[in-house]
Amino acid sequence: MGAFLDKPKMEKQNVHGEGNGLRYGVSSMQGWRVEMEDAHTAVIGLPHGLEPWSFFAVYDGHAGSQVARYCCEHLLEHITSNSDFQVNFTHRHTQIEGQHVLFINRTHRVEKLECFLFGVVQGGGGEEEEPSVERVTSGIRTGFLQIDEHMREMSERNRSGSTAVGAMISPRRIFLINCGDSRGLLSRAGVVHFSTQDHKPSNPLEKQRIQNAGGSVMIQRVNGSLAVSRALGDFDYKCVSGKGPTEQLVSPEPEVYAIERSGAEDEFIILACDGIWDVMTNEELCDFVRSRLQVTEDLERVCNEIVDTCLYKGSRDNMSVVLVCFSGAPKVSSEAVQREAELDKYLENRVEEILKKQNDDRVPDLVHVMRTLASESIPNLPPGGELASK
Repeated sequence: MGAFLDKPKMEKQNVHGEGNGLRYGVSSMQGWRVEMEDAHTAVIGLPHGLEPWSFFAVYDGHAGSQVARYCCEHLLEHITSNSDFQVNFTHRHTQIEGQHVLFINRTHRVEKLECFLFGVVQGGGGEEEEPSVERVTSGIRTGFLQIDEHMREMSERNRSGSTAVGAMISPRRIFLINCGDSRGLLSRAGVVHFSTQDHKPSNPLEKQRIQNAGGSVMIQRVNGSLAVSRALGDFDYKCVSGKGPTEQLVSPEPEVYAIERSGAEDEFIILACDGIWDVMTNEELCDFVRSRLQVTEDLERVCNEIVDTCLYKGSRDNMSVVLVCFSGAPKVSSEAVQREAELDKYLENRVEEILKKQNDDRVPDLVHVMRTLASESIPNLPPGGELASK
């Protein structure tokens, strides 16, 4: 878990897409770690009749990548297929401009035996009601517990684990989901509107559960070893007899936060592993993303700049980030693009000046260049990223 390379691996895995009124970009980089243990999910249009819904997640594996990879491929299905979550659409009367309407079954396939013809009813509405917050929250929780138990049955010898942070987005709501110390946040109207809470062993409620299960918190770790108090996998910490799955030293139970969407005020969601949050605060990262969205519409590029900036800020961990933009996200402005071009030209000229002053044929001392630039007052550096982003 603590082994590092001689130099970071900076090749990136990128994904992007759009749909349901959303745009998203993903960037993932191994960095200094000897293994890439992160994984991610991005799905526009969910199964079981939830095409207007979307799901995004980041999984930060530890002690191996097996659990993170499995969750990447199967967690969403465990959530949407369990009975607590599934939406039981009822046959409803509706009115659409005086025309007859076909009811389509839950899978949105028109089948003669599963379709019904209704007459026009005055006062009807054309939108399906969303499932209740309680149903969705319960279904997400059940999905986490189910996949954890399923992985235990698949391989008792698997010692790896993974955090999970996700966002399930419906036409009306945003469900932010967290299990572990990865983090998700929502930017709204220019500020951090909400962020998930990291599950650390030193948190009072987490520490109490650990102690009730016969464990201890030493050097801010479970039994002096594991740095997170909730995770999927990590079955060595889930074997206390007489305790349920959510009462173990490490719990697979997520916290789910339901947030009503707010039209044009909602800007973007960021989901990222702790390799990002180790070196940037919520406010710094949101400020940085806003500034980048004013100079480019390419969300992959923005995500790549996030992970590169965090690497140069000193992160030694794997880094993964998912950026989901709503229609209210900042737009590219000609003024911001011009400022960016002027800043890049200024920095290029300053680097040349500093290197010329060395006045010898040695390999350029880039550390000296960076230290010199860091001591100067340089206008219009990207907020949150500052010189490290350049």
